Amino acid sequence: MTVVEDRRTADALGSVSSGNALELRGVSKLFGALAAISDVTLTVRSGERRAVLGSNGAGKTTLFNCVTGDFLPTSGTIRLFGEDVTRFPAYERIRRGLRRTYQISLLFNGLTVADNVYLACRGVSRGRFSFLRPTANDALLTRSDELIAAVHLTDWRDTSVANLSYGQQRQLEIALALAGAPRIILFDEPAAGLSPTERAELVAILNGLPGHIGYIIIEHDMDVALRVAESVTMMHNGRIFKEGTPEEIENDPEVQELYLGGGDE
Repeated sequence: MTVVEDRRTADALGSVSSGNALELRGVSKLFGALAAISDVTLTVRSGERRAVLGSNGAGKTTLFNCVTGDFLPTSGTIRLFGEDVTRFPAYERIRRGLRRTYQISLLFNGLTVADNVYLACRGVSRGRFSFLRPTANDALLTRSDELIAAVHLTDWRDTSVANLSYGQQRQLEIALALAGAPRIILFDEPAAGLSPTERAELVAILNGLPGHIGYIIIEHDMDVALRVAESVTMMHNGRIFKEGTPEEIENDPEVQELYLGGGDE
């Protein structure tokens, strides 16, 4: 599938959905008596880039897990492009254009960059169960090379993943998330453990993604988050604390006190 075909697919899907990519209404998740998230109501528009910030224990990753289907919420509803997916398994949400990266890299370390991306593309294609070996003109090979270029790894195309730097492995994960026709991607702390140079590379990659692909990014590094997001949600103790533009959040005294002056570690 080419980039143009990806966009056509996304446009066709978007034409029959609401103008919002994601809608959460009163979503809570309890673990026994512990409320990891409580009464979260959140709307993300199609194509929107949003950052979710908050100190450790604020409920950010639990929120992601509920959206992706790794956890089912205790209460509330989750709609993806207008469709109620609250009780859908993760694979059904993937089929509807949701993608996600995790805090820990999940890659095939014994394979090359090209092999990893090809497998990701093959895994969401109609021919994923075919035993035929790809030919030189396989459209998925072309698509794989496009995704490798999009995450700035062309020079490492034939390199074993085990020989990549940590930052390059994080870039590769973004390529895997782009396989198929993603409509919204959840990035879980993609800048964690990166050097300043690698963080600048990450910012360039995220800002260079096609405009029809929205994303939500969890990030502790406010400098990264505020450079790649157009809107920001602050969480505290499992609840939404503030929402606004990057400039509003950065200059908010309560946010500065919470984020820089302590908070819920």
